[in-house]
Amino acid sequence: MQKKVIYKITYPNGKIYIGKDLTNTLNYFGSANSRLIAADFTEEQMMDFTIRKQILWESYTDDIKEVNKVEVELIRKYQSNNPEIGYNLWPKFFPNTLIK
Repeated sequence: MQKKVIYKITYPNGKIYIGKDLTNTLNYFGSANSRLIAADFTEEQMMDFTIRKQILWESYTDDIKEVNKVEVELIRKYQSNNPEIGYNLWPKFFPNTLIK
């Protein structure tokens, strides 16, 4: 059974992206929108660019619905779908919405 992970990517500007990897591949860094990220950096900043990947959750479950649920929970918890905080485009961020 393959380990599944939910990870957080932190970019040099402090913004984050949260995603899932169903194969736990070391060099997989998600499918964040490249144009959206590039718009936040100058050409000079892109010449020396370091990101950090942290595993927030891991499981050997075969239940993909559980993995998807945890991913959404963590996106909401960290507010990585808030354009001021992160690069997740889904689920849609609604300002002034209290998430418990």
